[in-house]
Amino acid sequence: MEVIHKIGRRKTAVARVYVAKGKGNITVNKKDMAEYFPTATLQYKVNQPLNMTNNDGNFDITVNVYGGGITGQAEAIRLAISRALCDVDAENRAILKPEGLLTRDPRMVERKKFGQKKARKKFQFSKR
Repeated sequence: MEVIHKIGRRKTAVARVYVAKGKGNITVNKKDMAEYFPTATLQYKVNQPLNMTNNDGNFDITVNVYGGGITGQAEAIRLAISRALCDVDAENRAILKPEGLLTRDPRMVERKKFGQKKARKKFQFSKR
């Protein structure tokens, strides 16, 4: 098996994932995953597709991620890993699809409008 390259996106975060046979090392932006994602919740999100398909220690994963915040980055990585695992074995698709791990979340931040404080919030109106 050669290296599989996939891209995942979430909000403004873009993750490029390279999956190869290995011992289960995950490197994010040249750092260990535990160092890059300090909280257990974010580490769980990144590992979720591997745990569901029982591939915890089978692949070495290298990730380049940029844009957005750390939650969006973790979810972008999760999508890219899920896509790569479907390339490795077609049976993984039946496991990941019902959990929604192969669906790109389309929600984006709504833009701020002119004459308003934020996207939906208006300036306070006073009757003086």
